[in-house]
Amino acid sequence: MRHEVIVGVERRRRWRDDEKQAILEEVGVNGATVTDVARRHDITRQHIYQWRRALRRKGHGAGSDRTVFLPLPPLTSDEAPDEPVATPAPEVDIFLRNGRRLRCARDLPTASLHHLIRALETV
Repeated sequence: MRHEVIVGVERRRRWRDDEKQAILEEVGVNGATVTDVARRHDITRQHIYQWRRALRRKGHGAGSDRTVFLPLPPLTSDEAPDEPVATPAPEVDIFLRNGRRLRCARDLPTASLHHLIRALETV
């Protein structure tokens, strides 16, 4: 005869879309990784990836019309331009892996472009 011992609590939680969205928005804030956020909410990393994909399909994710402003880290003294430069009209479109599009000036400094891409890829 075989016996099964269950260690720990088995539970099935239900998450509303707004709760999932709030958890997803924590990724990347102050350097928080998917692993950090998952651990904080006692879920698996796979939950976050599945939720991200499902909410995008529903139009609540990166492809939605909702405008989101992301905080950027301040430029260091070696990255900051010496004098203010007039920003020309956007000339370059960059399509990121997560489906987002970044439109920027052709002469945007490489360091600034790197910060923008990293910020958009982590959310």
